[in-house]
Amino acid sequence: MDLSGKVAVVTGAGRGLGRAYAEALAAAGAAVVVNDVDAGAAAQVVEAITGDGGKAVDVIAPVGSTEAAERLVATAVKEFGRLDVMVTNAGVLRDRVLWKMSDEDFDAVIDVHLRGTFTCARAAAARMREQGTGGRLILISSPAGQRGNFGQTNYAAAKAGIVAMARTWAMELARANVTVNAVVPVAATEMTKTIPAFAPVIEEAERTGKPFPDWLRKDEGLGTVEDVAGLVVFLASDASAGVTGQAIGVGGDRLALWAHPKEKTVAFADGGWTAEAIAASWEAGVGAEPETYGIPAPKAPEGA
Repeated sequence: MDLSGKVAVVTGAGRGLGRAYAEALAAAGAAVVVNDVDAGAAAQVVEAITGDGGKAVDVIAPVGSTEAAERLVATAVKEFGRLDVMVTNAGVLRDRVLWKMSDEDFDAVIDVHLRGTFTCARAAAARMREQGTGGRLILISSPAGQRGNFGQTNYAAAKAGIVAMARTWAMELARANVTVNAVVPVAATEMTKTIPAFAPVIEEAERTGKPFPDWLRKDEGLGTVEDVAGLVVFLASDASAGVTGQAIGVGGDRLALWAHPKEKTVAFADGGWTAEAIAASWEAGVGAEPETYGIPAPKAPEGA
């Protein structure tokens, strides 16, 4: 993939997945605006990119506000002349079960993940439409937003909302040749370690220094942050011009297209449905095969 001449912004790019995205985009030839709240971490990423002959600058700011989003776009234009790719990756966690989650816990996660994606995408879309040469919005979601996850009311809600925004913006920006897709990554990061389904496996790999086993990379789709970055580079490239409005999962050796919500089973009753009629028909009718929910815990096959 050759991204020479393209300019990208990556939010939350100081470490983990965000850093992997920024470095992969730069390695493919893009100039990158590295955003993070940690000045030292952002500076290290810029140094790594420029040390390898790439182009990068940092912007230290928490995403969420309109001012921060516009500053990111303005920096891209000032330093590199344009904006072609916006990767909305920044995030925080405030995990609590519902009855223990405070307003502050909820608002902090929604502000960074959901509002931050909205404000950054809005500022980027305005610039891309003004340039008239198309662009790419790459929104980072999560399996928690697709399946739900224990203790993550705020995070799951935000990540589900991000996929909904991707579908909506894909329609709104189609005439401007701006594609919008959601990436659903699974990788070993400090944030992933807080998810009960993956924490023990990641900690074991870190303790032993061994690579993830084949079953985990394939069956669970869990690998390194570098395993995820290729999808972001593809979606930033001209090769993905026909891909928009999709939620695409990637991790380890696994690449997947997530289904959009749709009616699974439908039943009809002349004159409409009473509560009694629904109760009488539920188990043998539309409720015969209820949907599953939650992220299943990784389970090694026997003998692995």
